[in-house]
Amino acid sequence: MEIITTAIPDVLIIKPKVFGDDRGFFFESYNARAFQAATGLNVSFVQDNHSRSVKNVLRGLHYQIQQPQDKLVRVTLGKVFDVAVDIRKNSPTFGQWVGEILSAENKKQLWVPAGFAHGFVVLSEVAEFLYKTTDYYAPEHERCISWDDPDIGIEWPLSEAPVLSAKDLQGVALRDAELFS
Repeated sequence: MEIITTAIPDVLIIKPKVFGDDRGFFFESYNARAFQAATGLNVSFVQDNHSRSVKNVLRGLHYQIQQPQDKLVRVTLGKVFDVAVDIRKNSPTFGQWVGEILSAENKKQLWVPAGFAHGFVVLSEVAEFLYKTTDYYAPEHERCISWDDPDIGIEWPLSEAPVLSAKDLQGVALRDAELFS
């Protein structure tokens, strides 16, 4: 696998080695030893999640203030623009974001560490999004920062208004959010 650094050093793009021919392709989407060797991270995943969304659905920006989760995310059908926002108050990159196109075609994955808010918008007609987490989902600790907070300034590749859940419509501004130290 190839590890690509981003403008925020803790967020990584992981490009797996894909073996393909006229029959199709094969790649290891996750191998604990290879992941640790390539990233220096020793993680233990406890939950796999799978979501399906239609075009212009925007999910996020989510995080858990307690039981924070590291996430390894990827797309198996379609294409999304995936975003991580540093919400660690004492970080030199606090309030900054990075985004990456993840698709079934490019097979890239994004490592989103705890201390980051995460979200994505679907760019294809439909997308299936999978992610591994290092802690369990705890709805009582889930928080949401507004996807369009001007203090963050995410440049979403949208041609029309996104489709949001009721929960995501209640997202708060970064300045009003519960944050990590």
